[in-house]
Amino acid sequence: MRYSNSKRDIIYPIVIAVVLVVGVLVGLMIGGKVDKPNLLVYPRTDKLTNVIRYISEEYVDTVSVETLVEEAIPAILKNLDPHSVYIPADQLQTVNEPLEGGFDGIGIQFNMNNDTVVVVNTIPGGPSEKLGILAGDRIVRVDGRNIAGVKFPMDSVPKLLKGPTGTKVTVSIKRAGVDELIDFEIVRDKIPIYSVDVSYMPTPDIGYIKINTFAKTTYKEFLEAMIKLSEKGMKRLVLDLRSNSGGYMDAAINIANEFLKKGNLIVYTKGKNRPREEAISNGKGLFQDLPLTVLIDEFSASASEILAGAIQDNDRGLIIGRRSFGKGLVQEQVYFSDGSALRLTIARYYTPSGRSIQKPYKPGDDEYFYEIGNRYLHGEFQNADSIQFADSLKYFTAGGRVVYGGGGIMPDIFVPLDTAGITPYYQQVSRRNLIYRFAFSFADKHRANSRNFKTFEDVDGYLKKFNLIKDFVRFAKDNGVDPIQKDIERSKLIIETQLKATIARNFIDNSGFYPYIRYIDETLLKAIEVCEKTSCDPLTLELPLR
Repeated sequence: MRYSNSKRDIIYPIVIAVVLVVGVLVGLMIGGKVDKPNLLVYPRTDKLTNVIRYISEEYVDTVSVETLVEEAIPAILKNLDPHSVYIPADQLQTVNEPLEGGFDGIGIQFNMNNDTVVVVNTIPGGPSEKLGILAGDRIVRVDGRNIAGVKFPMDSVPKLLKGPTGTKVTVSIKRAGVDELIDFEIVRDKIPIYSVDVSYMPTPDIGYIKINTFAKTTYKEFLEAMIKLSEKGMKRLVLDLRSNSGGYMDAAINIANEFLKKGNLIVYTKGKNRPREEAISNGKGLFQDLPLTVLIDEFSASASEILAGAIQDNDRGLIIGRRSFGKGLVQEQVYFSDGSALRLTIARYYTPSGRSIQKPYKPGDDEYFYEIGNRYLHGEFQNADSIQFADSLKYFTAGGRVVYGGGGIMPDIFVPLDTAGITPYYQQVSRRNLIYRFAFSFADKHRANSRNFKTFEDVDGYLKKFNLIKDFVRFAKDNGVDPIQKDIERSKLIIETQLKATIARNFIDNSGFYPYIRYIDETLLKAIEVCEKTSCDPLTLELPLR
């Protein structure tokens, strides 16, 4: 499986890794003592295999060959690039699930509250919903094992509830208003993981879609969302790729194709042993004339940058936000017989103008993933002028606009990080996670009234009955944060909006969260403003040259 690239057979780049693992195991099966002088004349490619074999047979104490191999592979990869990684067998399923678009389980979203697992929502169509498990139910026992009130680790709960499709698990549930526990025997099934967080209309003619990753199901989810929004009268689209760290390259290419005319270059890749491979739009896209704006930030990476770069370099739409992460390396995944996997960088990708947006790195550099913090300290989140590009990295879009390579996609319209409502009081309640805790507690107390909530409007009408700020300030004080009136006034909008959005997420998931959070989302508000005033065509706007 290739990550941020199309599927193809594994040919050459991972031969060394295969020799490493297979060689060790075959060598040990051969048996017999190693003639120590012969260690000096074996080929260099066999040195690691022979060292491990020699340790296994001659070391003073018993050692685990498997442990030596598991520790050696990451050490080797660390000296390549930051994105070539080894995934142990016990981690592979968890790593792959978001990209595969699903997992085997019982179909619930849960939270741990006061040492008790509380069902936040059931997955529509999943086995738990079909059996009648409800939001607010407390899971007390799993297969007879008590997990409530015993400080059971939250990260251990999925291991009990997940399992192969068709297997059974019994959960004992405490439900409000029912004295005895209710036992449910649940047959596990395939549970979908959605990569499109939400699609809705923030204005009567602007559609909004947020994609959290590029998985196997993303393109299909995207088309379904586009059709739904089109039926609601969408005339412009805001596509949100913020905090989307990438995934499958094919999904990004397919989405870009929907917006581009025939013959437009979307992306190309090339590597030492991989000839140039191009993705070209086929002219069959359904939304070639739809005005488009794409939102990015410092956590938009890989496939997100492929999509944003294709739109920007073809002058197809506006890119709004902050400079993206800067990952221009393509990984290919190969599996080993023990269930582990290796993701090896086999090529670089380039946007249509020819730029590589991979940010600089040094092999073994532990600071690579913390470079975002340096951007913040350097003022890049507040001022576009703090970002400097060398003239040697200058490229031109199809329409002649200047763009730069060498470290992420620079947006056409920069939106600084909003800190207007950040006060010491807000920081205190945020650090203690009090906004989320209050929202969960409020939603939990109002489960009975929320059973019939279906839309954002249902939730909004209900929440208008309450003075959430007043109740929250009292809650925060009870939890150790004294009120600071001037700070509360300054932070009121952000606190109240986050409270409503989080409560709504507890009631109706993301379809409740995002319509609220838009009111304090400066990047989205800027995109809506631009979309309402223009055709989102970068060639018709007076944009600064960078």
